[in-house]
Amino acid sequence: MSIQNSESTTTPKSDTTGEALTQISQVRDALQNVIRGKTEVIDSLLTALLAEGSVLLEDVPGVGKTTLAKSLASLLDLDFQRIQCTPDLLPADILGSSIFQPATGTFEFRPGPIFCDLLIADEINRASPRTQSALLEAMAEAQVTIDATRHALNQPFLVIATQNPSGFEGTYPLPESQLDRFLFRLSMNYPDAESEVELLLDRSIDEPDFSLAPLMKKQTLVALQQLVRHVEVNKKVATYIVTLVNATRRDTRVRIGCSPRGSKMLLRAAQARAVLQGRQYVLPDDVQALAVDVMSHRISLRSSGISSDDATHILRDIIQATEVPV
Repeated sequence: MSIQNSESTTTPKSDTTGEALTQISQVRDALQNVIRGKTEVIDSLLTALLAEGSVLLEDVPGVGKTTLAKSLASLLDLDFQRIQCTPDLLPADILGSSIFQPATGTFEFRPGPIFCDLLIADEINRASPRTQSALLEAMAEAQVTIDATRHALNQPFLVIATQNPSGFEGTYPLPESQLDRFLFRLSMNYPDAESEVELLLDRSIDEPDFSLAPLMKKQTLVALQQLVRHVEVNKKVATYIVTLVNATRRDTRVRIGCSPRGSKMLLRAAQARAVLQGRQYVLPDDVQALAVDVMSHRISLRSSGISSDDATHILRDIIQATEVPV
């Protein structure tokens, strides 16, 4: 397998894969210097990046969600746009609109911020449901339809959305159909005391993410994403994924189980994790490590007090009770 130009659709070759993986490791180290004590979140974000999946970062304000997204864009030399979601934000503010040109008597399309490599949607659950839905087609098909015309988005294209916990003032819950478009729902949580002290000292002069230099070119990232698609998946592993997903649909505590899209995304995420660990094949360990983050926001519980902690507990029960293939 070799890393090739982004225009090539052939399988990348191993002679330059090692160099690309070294660069990804350098990106990981640089992110750890910016966001202290969040190794698992950073690893999940890089996994989603290689799996071509979007990420929902859910937590209280001020724990570094936006800083993490901006730092990733800088280190990968990605064209990124940031939108601050508010109740009065309109779909056209994200997608763009057609503007009438009096000189020519025609309408000219002005692209919105979604036409970038990485879209950072801050506090997405403060936007109205109408505006939230503007992202559905983009996240699922990497395109948008405006005035009956389809516009392809960049390659790569990734959405990193942040949201305040449900119940915060002025928030609109994301519907199941939108949650299903995110590969992972992650939580930053508060840093430990030692990491917070380091954070204060880091920012005593300037924000460290302001001076980040690119460590990987966009073409290399696209080639790694193509490599992920060619990672070997044994039928037993695929069956294991389907067994886990079906268990969520049969569990009496669950009202709506994980969707087939969830199965596909879990498989792609497992392939990405294998690449990050230098393997060309998926192990059941990859599936187990990612199953909770992929499926926790794709199931709805029967109880009225739905929480991500309850969903996580149920999924861990399912994983523990499901036989692992040899």
